[in-house]
Amino acid sequence: MDAVSDPLIEEVVVMKSAQVGWTEIINNIVGYFIDQDPSPIMVMQPTLEMAEAWSTDRLTPMVRDSPRLRVKISEAKSRDSGNKLLQKRFPGGQLVVVGANSPSSLASRPMRVILADEVSRYPASAGVEGDPLTLAYKRTNNFWNRRKLAGSTPTIAGACRIEAKFEESDKRYFFVPCHQCGEHQVLKWEQVRWDKTKAGAHRPDTAHYVCEHHGCIWDDADRWGVVLKGEWRATAPFTGIAGFHIWEAYSSWVKLSATVTAFLEARKTPDTYKVWTNTALGLTWVEKGEAPDWQRLYERRSQELTLGEAPDWVARITVGSDVQRDRIEASVWGWGKGMRSVLIEHRVFYGDPSRPDVWKEMDAFLGEEWETPSGRRIRMSKLAIDTGDGHSTTHVYAWARRHPREVMAIKGTGSFNASMPVMGPTWVDVTVRGAKVARGVQLWTIAVSLFKSETYAWLRLEQPLDGEDYPPGYIHLPMGTDAEWLQQLVAEQLITTKNKRTGFTRQEWQKTRERNEAIDCRVYARAAAYALGLDRWSDAKWAKAVGADLRTPVRHEVEEEAEVAATAKPTPHQARAPPAPKPKPRKINPLTGKPRGSHLGGRR
Repeated sequence: MDAVSDPLIEEVVVMKSAQVGWTEIINNIVGYFIDQDPSPIMVMQPTLEMAEAWSTDRLTPMVRDSPRLRVKISEAKSRDSGNKLLQKRFPGGQLVVVGANSPSSLASRPMRVILADEVSRYPASAGVEGDPLTLAYKRTNNFWNRRKLAGSTPTIAGACRIEAKFEESDKRYFFVPCHQCGEHQVLKWEQVRWDKTKAGAHRPDTAHYVCEHHGCIWDDADRWGVVLKGEWRATAPFTGIAGFHIWEAYSSWVKLSATVTAFLEARKTPDTYKVWTNTALGLTWVEKGEAPDWQRLYERRSQELTLGEAPDWVARITVGSDVQRDRIEASVWGWGKGMRSVLIEHRVFYGDPSRPDVWKEMDAFLGEEWETPSGRRIRMSKLAIDTGDGHSTTHVYAWARRHPREVMAIKGTGSFNASMPVMGPTWVDVTVRGAKVARGVQLWTIAVSLFKSETYAWLRLEQPLDGEDYPPGYIHLPMGTDAEWLQQLVAEQLITTKNKRTGFTRQEWQKTRERNEAIDCRVYARAAAYALGLDRWSDAKWAKAVGADLRTPVRHEVEEEAEVAATAKPTPHQARAPPAPKPKPRKINPLTGKPRGSHLGGRR
């Protein structure tokens, strides 16, 4: 509020958490300009419905209960053109309340003061006019003393308006002095700590804050006390925009135990964790599939598992294979109840895919088996292999053609809007006349973006406490998994790019390092598991599969082929075998009672 009334500051930006008094700040600024500095004012909400709700629930009670405002704004009357629900006139100015989704309400209205609420929830474009916040700000061009205020809880990094505005500002943070050592610091979530029981259970009631300088312990009362002594400090050069960041640790209404409890509950799923990050920390959610830190994965490798061996809970094995110019890499993954998975091993077959030598090794690989500690031997159910970027596609097709039962030729699509994670198949072999060969190579299309997001979400799952079950989707990494492979597993991040022409954003995966074969192979093996129908298996079916003798896996492979067929969606390009012709009825000879032509000699 001080910054809005500072003549040297034209624009103010606030990136915040929820429940920090933001709506009351907007109310106070509106009241200030009506009473002390009359001006044309626009309050902008994400939608017209929210604009009406703010006018009814916030503005009307404030005017009614404030004597200085009540005498300047009359009660709303149907015939009073100066006082309507979304428009209030007062001496020296007017207040207009608009929705960002209504282009007509943003046009042709000269305004000195723009107060934009929850800007991260605005549509990408107000009709066909363009960015609604930009349209609103243009209304202030005729005023030398214009004021612009934008505030919001953030959303997704790279596609968040308030984040973009905050990056343009002087980035002010609230520094507070430690009550013991006196060192100033910004409150950070990383400095919030709490205890655990001997069994590993979390105790949110012990939550406290730790001074980042000397480790001094703060309880809630200490934290609230130092906030009263804090001050805003800019961390970037001032260019006319004052930016503020605040989160709920600065609020005297929130105890750290409540924040920790909400965190422990929210982190169970990516969606709830995202909401908590936005609304509690006031930070953007980094949509990079939340690629975990490879060092954390390295430290949490399971000492009970060994590379090259399948755990007893594994019921099926699938393989994902990535074709490079000088080698073929393959990751072997085992699957169990709840789609738990384990890396069994990673193989590299060196050689030029355009030559037959490397494919002979792949032929032998298809027949290999992996043994569990109990002696059960399991062969791979399906191998999904990428058809490549063109240099080896025909060779992959030729190999897949020789192994139609075991091999699944695939190509990836980066779209998040795919109708299914695995789509197809289509037949890629054609005759000289262009007709599809019904028994040729089948090509499956997989939504790699969906499977990458799922993989990174599953890698973030916490290990269970003693005696608890592993969460569905948990990914086990055995001892022997090296650092290079783990870095490849988390070698991509999801970024958001904006089309400058249309203004719309799209998400796409980008590599953060050159080598990323591990994540590609994982995605392909996961697609094979999906095509086999493992996602739909019941607990009883998993138990039966684990208890069965799989030393001769021919029988369950036939079952899985039926699963693949069941998941396939017919496409217009699928070739269908012509129906068998119906036999023509033969006429009966009335003298012999036999079909005509059936007597010896066959004459008719």
